[in-house]
Amino acid sequence: MATTKDATGSQSIERATSLLAIVAEHHRSGASLGTLVSASGLTRATVRRLLVALMRADLVDQDEDTRQYRLGAGCYILGVIASDRFGLHPLAHASVIRLARASEDTAFFSLRRGDHTTCLIREDGQHPIRSHVLSVGQFHPLGVAAHGIAILAALPDDEMNAVIEANTPVYRERYPMLTDELLRQVIAETRERGFALNPGIFHPGSWAIGVAVRNADGVPVGGLSIGSIEQRLQGARQQELAELLRTEANTIEAKLARQVGKVRRGAPARPAKQA
Repeated sequence: MATTKDATGSQSIERATSLLAIVAEHHRSGASLGTLVSASGLTRATVRRLLVALMRADLVDQDEDTRQYRLGAGCYILGVIASDRFGLHPLAHASVIRLARASEDTAFFSLRRGDHTTCLIREDGQHPIRSHVLSVGQFHPLGVAAHGIAILAALPDDEMNAVIEANTPVYRERYPMLTDELLRQVIAETRERGFALNPGIFHPGSWAIGVAVRNADGVPVGGLSIGSIEQRLQGARQQELAELLRTEANTIEAKLARQVGKVRRGAPARPAKQA
């Protein structure tokens, strides 16, 4: 049986890691103490205490001038160490660049993390009106955004239903527009057409198209998506962009398969060079 001390320690770790994820979502612009308090739902004193501990571990850094919090150098070091195992960033980077260039809109790659996703790569195209609703580091439950819908639709029904059940409290609190009926409708439509379409569900006028990316065993591990304004994602262009996404998803999947093949043959796995 866990002691009270053990339970308290586990809670502190969970709170610290959740706070670190929020800092990651605001890494580029920085997050104020007030923002972190509001997003975490913790008291100001608790957030301060956790931030001090994370800063001591070099996982969080505070700008001396703006007082904004960002990820620290320790996160970069840990990421580099982990990249040999979770090397999807280098595998997907060239594909995201090609998607942004070909579509002239904003392209993304998001990594699946259990019942959630994290945006790993964002590349802006040349079109002057850009999508600003998804940034690197943002953390969303599966079913939210085009890539999240695509991944959820690619899961077997039993796993899909388990994810929806686990995420329902988050949907209700943070995404009230995403009703169970609507989510299951867009999943069914995604399976029928072969790609996910987010017709401004979460942000009016901000549309996106996405497809799932699978590993060598056929399990969805991430998603590619293209985001733009409503007027640029209508009619035949949806199919055009979907074909671009499928092509790049196939490219990433082939790289993953080659990487896994090397590991299974006993050769050391190395991240693919960026094109």
